[in-house]
Amino acid sequence: MNKGLYILKIRLKEGQEIAVGALGSAYFPSGLYVYVGSAQKGLKARIKRHLARHKRLFWHIDYLLEKAEVIGIESLAGSKEKECVLSQKFCHSGGKVVMKGFGASDCSCPTHLYYLGHPSSE
Repeated sequence: MNKGLYILKIRLKEGQEIAVGALGSAYFPSGLYVYVGSAQKGLKARIKRHLARHKRLFWHIDYLLEKAEVIGIESLAGSKEKECVLSQKFCHSGGKVVMKGFGASDCSCPTHLYYLGHPSSE
C-alpha cells in the first residue's frame, strides 16, 4: 500500500510555545497527540519524511515534530476525503484542539492534530 491515510501518535515531553509557520504560534501542553494525514502518492515516503530529524520545515506537523517524537504509526487504506472523516472521529471522542487549522489548510476541519492528554502511566 503506497497511498492512503496515516495516524501519527506523538509524545511531547515538555509543554512549550511552538511557532507553526504561517499559522503563528501556540502553547502545546506536554502529553500525547494524534495527527491524521493522507498521501495519495508515496505514503511510505511521507511517513519516512515525518520520522526524519533534519528536514526543511514544510508541513505544519514538521514544526511540532522538531520538538516531539513519533511513538506510533498506523496506516490505512482510504482516499483524501476519508482523512477528514477519520479526523472527526478523534474530535468527537474527546481529542482537544490546541491550534485551529493545524494540518487542515485544505479542508474545513478545525484541525487534524488532537491533544489526548497524559496516559495514566506517565
